[in-house]
Amino acid sequence: MFDRLYAMWMKEFLELKRDRWAMFRLVVPMLIQMLVFGYAATFTVHHVKTAILDFDHSQASRGLISHFVATSRFDVVDIATTRQQMTRDIDHDKAIIAIIIHAGFNRNLDNGRSAPLQVIVDGTNSNTALIALGYISQIVAQFSLEQRGTRTFDGNPVIPLTGITLQYQPWFNEGLNDRWFFIPGVIGTLTLMQVVSLTAFAIVREREVGTLEQIMVSPIRPYEFILGKTLPFFLIGLGDIGLVVAFGILWFHIPFVGNPWIMLLGASLFLLAALGMGLLLSTFSQTQQQAFALNFFFVNPFFILSGFAFPIAAMPKLLQWFTVINPLRYFLVVIRAVFLKGVDLWVLWPDLFALTLLALGMLTISVLRFRKSID
Repeated sequence: MFDRLYAMWMKEFLELKRDRWAMFRLVVPMLIQMLVFGYAATFTVHHVKTAILDFDHSQASRGLISHFVATSRFDVVDIATTRQQMTRDIDHDKAIIAIIIHAGFNRNLDNGRSAPLQVIVDGTNSNTALIALGYISQIVAQFSLEQRGTRTFDGNPVIPLTGITLQYQPWFNEGLNDRWFFIPGVIGTLTLMQVVSLTAFAIVREREVGTLEQIMVSPIRPYEFILGKTLPFFLIGLGDIGLVVAFGILWFHIPFVGNPWIMLLGASLFLLAALGMGLLLSTFSQTQQQAFALNFFFVNPFFILSGFAFPIAAMPKLLQWFTVINPLRYFLVVIRAVFLKGVDLWVLWPDLFALTLLALGMLTISVLRFRKSID
């Protein structure tokens, strides 16, 4: 048995060695995608094009405008003089945000009354609009606090009413750097796509060129063929994970505070589940084109329903149930917890246990399906 497995492993590694572009395909695309996703995947918004319409023309209104100019979040592209000009800025995509300061803004502040501020948002990009509105709220709140110490009412300073003061202290990511959240997710996502594609395409290629039948008439047994075919991809997957983890730590300076052995355990279980998925796709494909289509059909939903960018709790109940069979969902929990929190097995055992069940289930179904397809 071990002699036959060794022969299969040598065959796979020799094919990899003879393919001059193999190492390029296995390494360079992963690093390029890691680099692109690392910089592109972010919820931080900078340089929002902003138009301002000031009807008050007072010291207070100019002070508020200066607060927007001073931040890198907003670029004031136009100081409009009429509503028509402001509307034209929004319609022609010259501005995404329009801020209207009504007449009497300064007087209302002097008299201790509310001074409404109107904000018009281009809602075609709802994500950017919501984030920009959050920034505007912070700037206006800071401006309001500053004005309390300088405004007077009937010649006396305005004394704010006693209230609740919010103080927040983020743990594990004190600067609230969203790249620390995204990079571990990118590692899991790229690994899933790489391993599933390698497994599905490699076995289908054997069938497509006619060598699968030749191998099956040899003394090698079907399960030995599967082990010999998938184990090299398991090692390649571990190498890819190690490579992109090191890239994330060294290039993007993502802290790794956890136990590397827990990371290795979670990665191994995740890779086994991914290999089972790739093997299952290969049993439904006769050509590499079919394997590519099935890979796109299954991997993309797994990516979207993993919690990488969209919270699972916000999804419809039916889709939440579907995420239970998604190995990427559990691996993202493991990798983010190990990277940022440094938690131990007692915390992560439910996710590791789920990965174990998924790995055993997918490999078992895939092996049975593969045996049936070759019979």
